[in-house]
Amino acid sequence: MTFPSTMINHGAREVLGGTMLYSLTKIYIHIVWRTKWREISLHTELRPRLRDHLACYAAAKDIQLEELSVQPDHVHLLVSLPSNQQLDWVVKMLKGESFHWINQQKLVDGTFGWQRGYGAFSVSRSHLGRVRAYIKNQDT
Repeated sequence: MTFPSTMINHGAREVLGGTMLYSLTKIYIHIVWRTKWREISLHTELRPRLRDHLACYAAAKDIQLEELSVQPDHVHLLVSLPSNQQLDWVVKMLKGESFHWINQQKLVDGTFGWQRGYGAFSVSRSHLGRVRAYIKNQDT
């Protein structure tokens, strides 16, 4: 394959006829993780506080949350993953921060923990509405 002589590769950027092209990604991931031992430890009063805390922390770390739901024993997120972030980093940041916050604030009896690992599923643009609705309607 040959490329036009006006195209010069510069890492993530290319110069094509004098125009700078940057990476554009639209990767949507549905992420789920559970409490340790699947304990019902995220009580009704804690859930909206944890939701707000995760949303604020995500914004501070430039993690693009599209949807978020905190349930008694698990969390659902829909994330738009940009090209400069890795999925495992996003999950590590959110799980780690929320683990420390819950324990430092003593928001549950005893020591709180998340189960190891997580589930992550790619979501096509055509199914975004359906996945958003699924996450939003976890409580109903």
